[in-house]
Amino acid sequence: MELIGNRYKGKIKNGRMEGDGEYTFPTDTKYVGEIKDGKFHGKGVLYFTNGSQYKATWEEGIAIDGTFIFPDGLVYRNKNWDYCDGYDRRFYTERCYGFIPPGETQLTNVHPPPLIPDGCYDCADGFYDPKIRVITTYSGEFLRNADDNEHEWIVSTCRRAWDVPLTDIPLQTSCKQI
Repeated sequence: MELIGNRYKGKIKNGRMEGDGEYTFPTDTKYVGEIKDGKFHGKGVLYFTNGSQYKATWEEGIAIDGTFIFPDGLVYRNKNWDYCDGYDRRFYTERCYGFIPPGETQLTNVHPPPLIPDGCYDCADGFYDPKIRVITTYSGEFLRNADDNEHEWIVSTCRRAWDVPLTDIPLQTSCKQI
């Protein structure tokens, strides 16, 4: 079943989505879980294209209780959040595995960092080509066009292909992941 760019795999009852199903948005974000009367209802997970996910209990399309998990496995806590709080600026992988050897720099939480195409920037959810003002996924699929504000932010903030060292430093795994 396809609805204006959305896709659904699952049972239908009275012309509506019902039971366990998989609903994919045009952005390729995917919901997998229980559906009732065409709405997310019960236990379900939203899987985002960047690898993060939101596990929740839903009532008539509204998440009433849930947990957000970042692509690297870090679980967001609404209270007592101690990650990247101004006092501890380490990446999550640095907390789990330790720091990269002195003299090297960790510029992203992904290790090894993705190889940035010539003339492009790594803007966290993909690569940005400032010549055509297009952001693509790391696998090369179109994500969006950058407006003036996003363009300015990316070129003043993000990692550039010409700034990345050519050597690859293996991540030390002296600690087990939390």
